[in-house]
Amino acid sequence: MEYDSVDADSFGRSLRGIGLNLLVRNVKAQCAFLETVFGLQAHQVTQDFAIVTYGDQVFQLHSDGTYHSNPLLSLVPEHPPRGAGLEIRLYDSDPDVAAARAEAAGGTVLQAPTDKPHGLREAYILCENGYVWVPSRPKD
Repeated sequence: MEYDSVDADSFGRSLRGIGLNLLVRNVKAQCAFLETVFGLQAHQVTQDFAIVTYGDQVFQLHSDGTYHSNPLLSLVPEHPPRGAGLEIRLYDSDPDVAAARAEAAGGTVLQAPTDKPHGLREAYILCENGYVWVPSRPKD
């Protein structure tokens, strides 16, 4: 699918399986963070919406304003952490590279890259919207 030009109806009809949609205060800033820190690609970025790809995976970002009539918005806290308890795992991302880029991009490294007993090297990075991103890869 050509994410830079797909229309909303066709995009919506193409979605299958489990989807991820993150509500954020500033879509453009969140896209810049994801591109800078993790190398993700953002498509059709506006103030209200973006399609984000990670390899062959796709998810969406929506601004709070797009949820004006959605009951979920009333449950979203005004101040982070918005996604408390949610880990967004990026299994094909280098945690050392991501952690080195995170603070300059407005993130906070909650846990430096660490070799874990479950076979992965991973870091925990908090973005300004309160979501925890976990770049990881198999240990060497």
